[in-house]
Amino acid sequence: MSRIGRMPIAIPAGVTVTIAENNHVTVKGPKGTLERALPVEMEIKLEGTEVTVTRPNDLKRMKSLHGLTRTLINNMVVGVTEGYQKELEVNGVGYRAAKSGNKLTLNLGYSHPVEMIDPEGIETSVDGNKIIVKGIDKEKVGQFAAEIREKRAPEPYKGKGIKYTTETIRRKVGKTGKK
Repeated sequence: MSRIGRMPIAIPAGVTVTIAENNHVTVKGPKGTLERALPVEMEIKLEGTEVTVTRPNDLKRMKSLHGLTRTLINNMVVGVTEGYQKELEVNGVGYRAAKSGNKLTLNLGYSHPVEMIDPEGIETSVDGNKIIVKGIDKEKVGQFAAEIREKRAPEPYKGKGIKYTTETIRRKVGKTGKK
């Protein structure tokens, strides 16, 4: 059995999970509502305050879908109760981030400022040289954070660019001059 797939998902108070036909799962909580169509091969059962996922057989595809399905439902439950957030750090002389309304403006050494509009369900905030991306959908939060980082990924010589606060950049030694 899949170690992750066989674990039941505890549903906290204030959260409702509904499973419609074709494994269309809807999770409602204090922070909002998330919907997702999950693989129809998996059997999702709601038993009291727990959700369990079982697989029909032991084919390789079913084994991989088992853990994935359970994790996706768990991420939805955590999203509507606590939410997700990613922190990015802007490093470099003259590199700045500013926020006005739902528009994030990045000055990253290009000839023009880079402007990004918050997608639906995602909220960004700027605190000094930190950009915080918040939302209830783990996938969307991670994707938007990756898109921000992509605008100027950190380089290995001086460490300039946008990086995740948890990320470490492997530094390289620059060229040495001839004598």
